[in-house]
Amino acid sequence: TFQTNILTELKNWKLNLIQHHKLQMRQEKEKHVTHVKQLQNEVENLKDLLHTYEISISRKDEVITNLSKALEKQKERVELMRRFTLWRIQHAKAKQEECAIRMADKHFQTALMKKVWAAWRSVCEERWKDNVAKACQLRAEDVCVQLTNDYEAKIAELTATVEQAKAEILRLHSERDQYEDTMKKAFMRGVCALNLEAMTMFQSK
Repeated sequence: TFQTNILTELKNWKLNLIQHHKLQMRQEKEKHVTHVKQLQNEVENLKDLLHTYEISISRKDEVITNLSKALEKQKERVELMRRFTLWRIQHAKAKQEECAIRMADKHFQTALMKKVWAAWRSVCEERWKDNVAKACQLRAEDVCVQLTNDYEAKIAELTATVEQAKAEILRLHSERDQYEDTMKKAFMRGVCALNLEAMTMFQSK
């Protein structure tokens, strides 16, 4: 009958609607599952990236710490070398002054001996006869020549000592300049190494 056909059509339409709805639900569920998997994969990737960043930051901090320690040690060594160089320079100056004082004392003693000899010779010339005075004069001249030779040899020795002290001072200055230049180059190499390490870490990311 017509009513039966209508009911059958409605039933079929209802079944089709239900099947279509189930199909849409299944498709939506599959899309949801796929989206959830994508999100999980992104989360895992972000976790790996975060772990990589943490390792990179840890290495960077370790490099900075090591460079800081090395720089502090270099500063301590430079300070010790500077103090030692100043002490050597002061010691050399004190030695040079001591040599100059000894030379002055020796010169004073020689001059005093010459004056004493001149006075004694004058007294001898007045009291003794000419032949005794001549003999004494010859003896005195020999003594003066010997003293002069000894004095000149001592002056040459002290002059050599002073020149050696000056050369030592110049060498210490040169060593200090060379050491400071070496420290600057070492510091620059440390900075370059830090920059290279930083570039390597950023490139690895």
